[in-house]
Amino acid sequence: MYKAKAYSVSGATAPFASTTIERRDPTEHDVQIEILFCGICHSDLHQARNEWSGLMPTAYPCVPGHEIVGRVTKVGSAVTRFKPGDLAAVGCMVDSDGTCPECKSGFEQFCPNMTLTYNFPDKHTGGITYGGYSDSIVVKDHFVLSVPSNLDLAGAAPLLCAGITTYSPMRHWGVTKGKKVGVVGLGGLGHMGVKFAHALGAHTVVFTTSPGKKDDALRLGADEVVLSRDANEMAKHAGSFDFILDAVAAEHDINAYIQLLARDGNITMVGAPETPLPVAVFGLLIRRRSFSGSIIGGIPETQEMLDFCSKHNITSDVEVIPIQKVNEAYERLVKSDVKYRFSIDMASLKAE
Repeated sequence: MYKAKAYSVSGATAPFASTTIERRDPTEHDVQIEILFCGICHSDLHQARNEWSGLMPTAYPCVPGHEIVGRVTKVGSAVTRFKPGDLAAVGCMVDSDGTCPECKSGFEQFCPNMTLTYNFPDKHTGGITYGGYSDSIVVKDHFVLSVPSNLDLAGAAPLLCAGITTYSPMRHWGVTKGKKVGVVGLGGLGHMGVKFAHALGAHTVVFTTSPGKKDDALRLGADEVVLSRDANEMAKHAGSFDFILDAVAAEHDINAYIQLLARDGNITMVGAPETPLPVAVFGLLIRRRSFSGSIIGGIPETQEMLDFCSKHNITSDVEVIPIQKVNEAYERLVKSDVKYRFSIDMASLKAE
């Protein structure tokens, strides 16, 4: 084991503070990474404050962070894909059983024995996994991704969660040129959805409750912007969408968007509202529409996404902060006061 610098919370109401954690020394299949940037995901906030206690209680001290970009410093003797000096990334998973049908199909995110990057039982140490709010991390080589050298590293970090969360359902539901795609909500997830839909060649429509977001939506690649509270604007698009990505985590009328789907159209939730959304089933039956959900992608698809981003020069719009401002960033995150993701410059941790 070795000591690593990190920022952690000691309880649901405690602020983040500087600390030291233990990381395992690299074994034969491990990659050690110096973390350069780590994105802040809204799920970090939920975990730090134990807001998912019913589903996934937080173990303290908690070191969040699953949008990690860095540089390889050491590799185990059996590692062939990476060498010291390579740019590398780690997302929401750091291990799985590797033998189940899901793993063998490249869907490690559905493995019943998958290990999350933080706040999860650590198979190696017997403790809890610690995430990317740290100066380094050690991860099994299969779960380490290659970062294309042309991507801005600060903007690339959120691709490891926000990016793959929006890219995966678009690929699954066949978003391509000639399709009409809607994106509900222009936030950390939604802005990535707009970029991907545009790059995939789809006619992209953003739905928002905020008139002030129109210009930004168009800048990001939207062809049209619809104010969702305007019934007339909504009605103009009835029965016309092949796919809608819903990135709203608050309670809202899902049936209004189901009515916008064409025959065999799909709406996929990537936002996670606390309150169940009532679905009028007849809205699905009439045109053989479907309503689904999606989380992240598997390791092969995540690498595909990073390579796609390289080809189309896509990164997240980020505000780069030093780790010493993480508490302030969490307060602003609650108010949606960021365009569109925070990315922590981990060089700031070295100064402590």
